[in-house]
Amino acid sequence: MAKEVLGITLYMLAQGGSIRLAKERFQHSTETISRYFSRGLKSLLLLSVEVIKPADPQFREIPVEIRNDARYMPFFKNCVGAIDGTHVDASIPVEDQVRYIGRHGTTTQNVMAVCDFNMCFTFTLAGWEGTAHDSRIFARALGDNRLNFPHPPQGMKINFC
Repeated sequence: MAKEVLGITLYMLAQGGSIRLAKERFQHSTETISRYFSRGLKSLLLLSVEVIKPADPQFREIPVEIRNDARYMPFFKNCVGAIDGTHVDASIPVEDQVRYIGRHGTTTQNVMAVCDFNMCFTFTLAGWEGTAHDSRIFARALGDNRLNFPHPPQGMKINFC
């Protein structure tokens, strides 16, 4: 059953498929597809806590890419990665769509992501309305301890560029 839950979940996420399409593809009832998809999403969420985190949560070492390059070392020695927001298309209930309409006129979620120098995600925060400004999402990530934003140790100076 676990393989089928994973298959249904990945199918729906990768294809942007509906429950109806998954029902036809996997020959299960609507209720079963919905339950398996929900179970798969919950499992991925639990897995993300283990996978999406800094390799060095104390930020003790300067990344090799900076330490070994004299062009970057003076300017980026305290840099631990990059933060950016991006808009992802979203299917939103009609009554909530206005808040999610981005600057290009489509419904989107604003997703903030943090990557290290190996291009590995160390933090993500999804679900914000398309109209939400990146600085508002960043402030929430910094201020809400439940989100587990990877804060540097006390006394370490961090530059925001």
